[in-house]
Amino acid sequence: MDKHSSLQADAAENRRPIASRHNRLVIGLVSFLARKSFPTPNQISCLSILFAAIGALALLFWPGIYGLVLCAVGIQLRLMCNLLDGMVALEGGKKTATGEIFNEFPDRVADTLLIVSLGYAIHISWLGWLGALLSALTAYIRVFGGSLGLPQSFRGPMAKQHRMAVLTAACLLGAIEYHFWSTQYCLILASGVIAVGSFITCYTRTKDIAAELENRRSQA
Repeated sequence: MDKHSSLQADAAENRRPIASRHNRLVIGLVSFLARKSFPTPNQISCLSILFAAIGALALLFWPGIYGLVLCAVGIQLRLMCNLLDGMVALEGGKKTATGEIFNEFPDRVADTLLIVSLGYAIHISWLGWLGALLSALTAYIRVFGGSLGLPQSFRGPMAKQHRMAVLTAACLLGAIEYHFWSTQYCLILASGVIAVGSFITCYTRTKDIAAELENRRSQA
């Protein structure tokens, strides 16, 4: 196997498993973007921050029905960017030397914007900051495992897609709740679930790394 093939194999091994990659519409969109000079995979990654920021601002300054729906839309567009950047880079043959940086850093910024804003929107800012810290730690532990030569673990129960699914559902249900009762219980519950679930995810991923290292040592 040549060096290029080896790098592609490593990248494929450390990719988050996402069923949407096999969707025909997504594949067609990736093929279209791969033929264009703009946007590049790295630019798509950065675009995810813009959509996350729109969602966060809507959550902070327009926490009514329309703001919550706008936040949910922003989250889904952010996730679409996260899906497309890697596919355009790998399947589209536009992988760059800095792609790994852009694959990780914008995700951490987008997560922080949304989860911290959720904490301020429900007037429990410390819970938002705690959730953001723990969500960043889940990614740190995953990448740390990869730095030890282990396959990166994307397991939950509160991996990125799970956090964003919880927040999206909370925004949509919260819009209904706000319409009828003008309360925020769905958002409060979501913030707690994200924080607790991220803590459990940190534990499960660390446990996986420890088990892999013990297994490696026993086979040495």
